[in-house]
Amino acid sequence: MASSRATSRSPRDIANVMQRLQDEQEIVQKRTFTKWINSHLAKRKPPMVVDDLFEDMKDGVKLLALLEVLSGQKLPCEQGRRMKRIHAVANIGTALKFLEGRKIKLVNINSMDIADGRPSIVLGLMWTIILYFQIEELTSNLPQLQSLSSSASSVDSIVSSETASPPSKRKVATKIQGNAKKALLKWVQYTAGKQIGIEVKDFGRSWRSGVAFHSVIHAIRPELVDLEKVKGRSNRENLEDAFTIAETQLGIPRLLDPEDVDVDKPDEKSIMTYVAQFLKHYPDVHNAGSDGLETDEILPVFPSFAISIQSFKREDRLILKEMKVWIEQFERDLTRAQMTESNLQDKYQSFKHFRVQYEIKRKQIEHLIQPLHRDGKLSLDQALVKQSWDRVSSRLFDWHIQLDKSLPAPLGTIGAWLYRAEVALREEITIQQVHEETANTIQRKLEQHKDLLQNTDAHKRAFHEIYRTRSVNGIPVPPDQLEDMAERFHFVSSTSELHLMKMEFLELKYRLLSLLVLAESKLKSWIIKYGRRESVELLLQNYISFIENSKFFEQYEVTYQILKQTAEMYVKADGSVEEAENVMKFMNETTAQWRNLSVEVRSVRSMLEEVISNWDRYGNTVASLQAWLEDAEKMLSQSETAKKDFFRNLPHWIQQHTAMNEAGNFLIETCDEMVSRDLKQQLLLLNGRWRELFMEVKQYARADEMDRMKKEYTDCVTILSGFTTEAHRKFSEPLEVSFINIKLLIQDLEVRGFW
Repeated sequence: MASSRATSRSPRDIANVMQRLQDEQEIVQKRTFTKWINSHLAKRKPPMVVDDLFEDMKDGVKLLALLEVLSGQKLPCEQGRRMKRIHAVANIGTALKFLEGRKIKLVNINSMDIADGRPSIVLGLMWTIILYFQIEELTSNLPQLQSLSSSASSVDSIVSSETASPPSKRKVATKIQGNAKKALLKWVQYTAGKQIGIEVKDFGRSWRSGVAFHSVIHAIRPELVDLEKVKGRSNRENLEDAFTIAETQLGIPRLLDPEDVDVDKPDEKSIMTYVAQFLKHYPDVHNAGSDGLETDEILPVFPSFAISIQSFKREDRLILKEMKVWIEQFERDLTRAQMTESNLQDKYQSFKHFRVQYEIKRKQIEHLIQPLHRDGKLSLDQALVKQSWDRVSSRLFDWHIQLDKSLPAPLGTIGAWLYRAEVALREEITIQQVHEETANTIQRKLEQHKDLLQNTDAHKRAFHEIYRTRSVNGIPVPPDQLEDMAERFHFVSSTSELHLMKMEFLELKYRLLSLLVLAESKLKSWIIKYGRRESVELLLQNYISFIENSKFFEQYEVTYQILKQTAEMYVKADGSVEEAENVMKFMNETTAQWRNLSVEVRSVRSMLEEVISNWDRYGNTVASLQAWLEDAEKMLSQSETAKKDFFRNLPHWIQQHTAMNEAGNFLIETCDEMVSRDLKQQLLLLNGRWRELFMEVKQYARADEMDRMKKEYTDCVTILSGFTTEAHRKFSEPLEVSFINIKLLIQDLEVRGFW
């Protein structure tokens, strides 16, 4: 089966295509998001400007400023010319905690990646902010869109159905682009469809011609657009004209350029960001009634789309009550059918009849009992329907097991096993917040499934013999039930191997994620504003114990290598291009995340040791300098000779004073507010005493040097005097003239330096 799903595209080809698309999207998103951010930072006093999105977010200052403008709240921020990485990480951490406080889930976004300027992570964070503060807020505020809101914030990520077995081939959507996207698209489809009948299917190619932009503008201000003229122009002309009109006439910032949209695959997030701005300018549905129009007249295409929140809830409650009545009647009929005396063939036919009805209603009911509130809680009506539905589901499944078990042996035993195998293969693993718990759950399930599925071949052989003869020991078996069991056997035998491989991959995946999360949490506990020396020493001991004694890096590398091999085997067996892309994306993102994280973790020890070293240097210099200052202040009343002698080593204390301030300033920047305040106060007092003393004794700072220079001067004068005396003597001595004597004299003068 794997081969039938295989594709001729190699993993390398897929990776190249994905990388190219990702690069193109990053360029457009970076440009669009930067313009969106600057449109908000311009409102700040004083205004700020983001020039390079990836660089300007590294210190967290502009990120916090943006959140302040969007939320109206004041957020603490470390800033200044002496900022270090630790301060940048702290700023970004403040921003992320603020977002988490608003129930915004931040998946795979951490302070270190933002501080490193990782493009995909920065863009992901900006998209989350845009989605929450603009798109979701605007769509949820319009009454005609309320019916599309759901239980949780659209920025809450949900875990994919990747643990469903057999492996799902559909692309798993996340609520990040779910509810708000649907609401925005519905609004556009109404406005655009009503005006000129164009079909807007998405936030991609549907916008390439520029007609959709003009249609939305026309819905807001009809006099600004000539729709007939729009239809006859090129894409670039339409796009340029639409962006210009929106900016000059509606005051909508120009976040896009024509070349961003007129491409084969326009970036969805950039277009959503831009289009959402038009919502603020669309006529308020609440005010439409003042024109004498009913709601149904305003939105004739989507009557249910325009109902108020109150009427929607009333209708929803009515549907739930009707559904509860249906389920209760279905349960009564089901119970009556189970109790009816009949042969096995008739019972199975009755069961199939109820199962068909069950499947017809299942999707509708599951949709109705989805939570309607952000806290994930069900309403009373929903809870009652869910309770009844769960009871019916359990009764129907129990009946199925009973029918299988009632078959003559060994078919009854095979049926019971088959049911357990199906449940195992279709079981979804609950993804828990703690990755290690998820991995442990998958491990337990994997062992259980292995034990269960190891009997597949034996049961399969026994069943095939029964299927061939259509009877068990001469007793006929209901044909429909036998055919259904054959299909179920085919499902179990064809998916069990791949199911186990996927379970192994998922267990290792969450093992690796648990190690990453553990490293991140440890890093956050180490990269902090530090306390006194003793607390930093404890952090260093904790680091050594966690990283070095437990061989954390080796543990991660072993887990990663096993995961890599398992992933390759799983992707090859699965044969799905989409699944290969998902696995490859996870492996690449994890590798990049670990690369940056491991560098940060490795640097922690040197940072902690540097802090401890500065505490030691500061403590030693402060103690010795304080003692010396006390003696020095007493010496000021002594004689000049005594002062000169005492302050002869003043240069040494100047060095000590400098070392104390360097260590103290380092600690002030790296320690928490309370410790920093104490250090500042201590340095202020000591530097004040030093300044007053130094003004009195600074002349002694070079006493030793002056004495040395005087001695050197005296020695030089003595040498020079001796030299001149000897020279005078030489030149004054009578010399018997001869060639040899003159030659000897010249040589002697040259040796003595007289020549």
